[in-house]
Amino acid sequence: MKTSKLLLYSVLAGSLIFTSCKKDEEETINESQVLVEYMESANSPLGKDYVSSDLPAIIAASEVKTLNETGQVYIMDIRSAADFATGHIMNAHNVAFADILTHIEGVNLTSYTKVAIVCYTGQTAGYAAGLLRLMGYDKVYSMKWGMSSWNSAFNRWTSNLSNTYASQFTSTSTAKGAAGSLPVLSTGKKTGQEILEARMSTLLTEGFDPAKITNATVFGNLTNYYILNYWPAAQYENPGHIPGAMQYTPKESLKLSVDLKTLPTNKPIAVYCYTGQTSAHLAAYLRLLGYDAKSILYGTNGMIYDNMVTTGGMTVFNDTQIMGYDFVTGK
Repeated sequence: MKTSKLLLYSVLAGSLIFTSCKKDEEETINESQVLVEYMESANSPLGKDYVSSDLPAIIAASEVKTLNETGQVYIMDIRSAADFATGHIMNAHNVAFADILTHIEGVNLTSYTKVAIVCYTGQTAGYAAGLLRLMGYDKVYSMKWGMSSWNSAFNRWTSNLSNTYASQFTSTSTAKGAAGSLPVLSTGKKTGQEILEARMSTLLTEGFDPAKITNATVFGNLTNYYILNYWPAAQYENPGHIPGAMQYTPKESLKLSVDLKTLPTNKPIAVYCYTGQTSAHLAAYLRLLGYDAKSILYGTNGMIYDNMVTTGGMTVFNDTQIMGYDFVTGK
């Protein structure tokens, strides 16, 4: 009898130890690590590391027009219903930002060469396109400059071109932060795909607002932000960069094996490029991983416009970008 009891206690103790060990193993899953490795691998929805290959995915208004005339592009306009009714591209579908994934899941894209996401300036669309690309929709692009490039009636870019911070830009370099840990994710999921889907649901619900920031806010207190300059090194030197900004080379630096872990997890990351369109694509990826990344609106077009024109080789908005294409009104 005693032997039976001892055996029973041993089995129970072993079971408890096994259960405890199994629980500990589940709790120690590094979701961020799992997600990053998945997104950089051939097993990701796109079958490659999107950030280091195709980012950003941007299409010109002229190409949208050409493809639309032959029924080869599916257009998702993510502006407000009121602004969509005021004027939009023929055949465009008005879709709320939060619904972009469920909407595209319900569309048969077989007959379409590309999907164009359209907003006001190309920045919200860049964020949306970045998210859908990460989910494997390789036909998705954001329309360059947004509706501002379609017709002057929608132009929001010209009024946001500025030289306000030209005198503050510097050529003095700032070293990247020391490599640390990845952000902590707590979705409760285990596989890369499951974690991706959980994070995507959160980001779509949040919308673009948490992922954007004005240049005035950043310059109001530069030390509040880890400032990520997403330019080639030569341009980081000339025409210079925001004081304290650290240079990350597009398609190279933000890999797990390179400089991704130099990004901080304890302060906001202000990401900027020429126009705010590429940085919006990048912010989508960084926020997916759990970083508090924010794209600086209008990029350096809104900070050092004339210097960009003088330097050359940098993307700037001007009147030649406004195509003057026809549009339709109503729902």
